[in-house]
Amino acid sequence: MVMETTSAAIDKIRCDACPVMCYIKPGAAGACDRYANHDGKLVRVDPHVILERTVSHGGKLVPFSRTEDWDGKIVHEPSTFVTAIGAGTTYPDYKPAPFIVSAEVDGVDMVTVVTEGIFSYCGIKVKIDTDRYLGPETATVRAQGEAVGHVTTSEYGSQMLSLGGVHHLTGGSKKEGRVTCDTLMDLANCKPVELTIDGGASVVVQAGQPPIVNGVKEERMRVGCGSATIGMFAKQWHGKVDEVVVVDDHITGVLSEHQAGKLLDIADTGIKMKGRRSTPGRYFQVADPGTGWGGTNISDPLAILGPFDKKEAKAGLSMLMVSTTGEHSSYYVLDEALNPVATEMPADLKFSVERIQENCEPALCTVLFMAGAGGSLRAGVTDNPVRLTRSVKDALTRVTSGGAPVYVWPGGGITYMVDVTQMPAGAFGYVPTPALVAPIEFTMKLSDYAALGGHMDYVKPLAEVQNGDDVRQLPWQNPIPGPRA
Repeated sequence: MVMETTSAAIDKIRCDACPVMCYIKPGAAGACDRYANHDGKLVRVDPHVILERTVSHGGKLVPFSRTEDWDGKIVHEPSTFVTAIGAGTTYPDYKPAPFIVSAEVDGVDMVTVVTEGIFSYCGIKVKIDTDRYLGPETATVRAQGEAVGHVTTSEYGSQMLSLGGVHHLTGGSKKEGRVTCDTLMDLANCKPVELTIDGGASVVVQAGQPPIVNGVKEERMRVGCGSATIGMFAKQWHGKVDEVVVVDDHITGVLSEHQAGKLLDIADTGIKMKGRRSTPGRYFQVADPGTGWGGTNISDPLAILGPFDKKEAKAGLSMLMVSTTGEHSSYYVLDEALNPVATEMPADLKFSVERIQENCEPALCTVLFMAGAGGSLRAGVTDNPVRLTRSVKDALTRVTSGGAPVYVWPGGGITYMVDVTQMPAGAFGYVPTPALVAPIEFTMKLSDYAALGGHMDYVKPLAEVQNGDDVRQLPWQNPIPGPRA
């Protein structure tokens, strides 16, 4: 850290932890609230987090035999992991990482290099478990009125958002960058954020919690598309009802026409569906997308039916209409004019609707932080940065974020994704450039670290770090296996 000595900044110190280079008065913090001036010394405000796997922290041993000296582990794993949370940064990147920690694991000397990365190239991928229509693909997603991302391609039972990225952080107005940074940091720290989608819905997103769409909390994600639901429950409907229609924005299923119904010898009912027929018993575009039945815009399921065929339909024919979550359901019987008349649903059909609901998983929001660590951050690990990238690709080095497992994308650089719910609370910060600050750790054998040109003179034993002045020890909830030895 650089001490400012000019008369214009007497008693202030200059922080060089990020490009903003704040002058900080005694007793005050910098613009990021991460560094402060304490008695003329630049200090990290948050404690350095170390994870421990111990019984005292709630760990449980479940023996499978009565071996007296067995400690409950199938294989030996390190009991302590030094995270990058609270460790500090390497900016301006020529400096070694704040902590390079060595320890012995199963007789092998290992090293973990930890740093808080400053990421402009970063974003959030959000998976929202809901059938409800949130907005068209590519539609702008806004927070506080500012564009922070877009709707991307939907997945099975889930709507997907892509938020952040360098263009929203730095390529727009100053307010757009600030709001984008705040949104990403809140989501990454598992806080609720309200988003609005152009031409679509309002949704409250919080990692690990149900989404709230237009003020309504989602309870469950769909059991499958309409066709899949027919296939799963056809036997349970056989002999109890003449026709079943599973309403779905994507693929609406019709029991009597579906292959599952044919194999059960279910007779034709003369039903006529609106929309585009794909294959027998499978229909596309029966209605527009929306927040009604099965992710469509309808509140009356009969709106997707045409007149029944008088040659095949008959009075008294029974029909169940149900959504893919079981949230909506109705039972009808055809009158003499072959018009469906709503009737009280028999108990055995109510049970089948409840079975659909039972097989729907709880609706949740999944938040993945994604960033590229293939740039200058690597210089804090080695004086030849490309060797670190190669070591990661060769699986000699394991990458973690706050002790949580990450997925490293194939191809160039070190682009990774991490589930934020697997990380300790408050793992993410920011700098006003704007950019996010996120923990990243590289673990490898000490010999491999030396071979890739690591900063060997800065390696510290684990005990020295554990006994530091400002260390917070937390239970290691999701231990990560180390790199292969």
